[in-house]
Amino acid sequence: MKIITRASAIINLRKYVGQNLRDLALEYKVTTFETGKQNKGWKGLVLEKLAGLNTNISKAPNGLNFELKSVSFCERKGEFVPKETMAITMINPKELLEMEFYDSHCWSKLKSIVFCAVKWNGKNAEDAELLKVTSFDFTNDGNLIAEIKKDYDFIRNKLKNSGFASLTGKDGKWIQARTKGIGHGSITRAFYARKSLVKRIFDNSK
Repeated sequence: MKIITRASAIINLRKYVGQNLRDLALEYKVTTFETGKQNKGWKGLVLEKLAGLNTNISKAPNGLNFELKSVSFCERKGEFVPKETMAITMINPKELLEMEFYDSHCWSKLKSIVFCAVKWNGKNAEDAELLKVTSFDFTNDGNLIAEIKKDYDFIRNKLKNSGFASLTGKDGKWIQARTKGIGHGSITRAFYARKSLVKRIFDNSK
């Protein structure tokens, strides 16, 4: 079995930059809208195929693992910007209190993500161009990670001093700890990358 590392996945994916994922979905027989109802995970399934992974398997046999994230970008005033925030990982308050940033699930997730920017052309659009592929390995801005750590430390201290319910999406410059779940009054929280962070990752990468 061929081992697909994060680096090799990125090399594989970058071969398809500029191509339409919808056409590639048809080529790889990934259902998109053929049943009359959108398969919401179709872009992720196509990206896994292009990366060289077997469907739903993003962990190599030797323990090297990564996660593919499809991030929608829309064009505004001649430039591509993220359409929305990006979920990173759920927050376990006990672990957040105990773990420093570089030992945290938040950083573990962020540094393992292969970010795939996909052009958004509206709901159920026939085309979805792959714009760019990158990861934190290609980030040229050394201060960015330090600033993300500062956000994490702020959120961690707020949890320690004011409790889990005090965490809101207003906190943090690059990452936020906001509610996740159906309806108002959700008691769960997750780390999200703000749109500004997603844009910065792509703007400051090779």
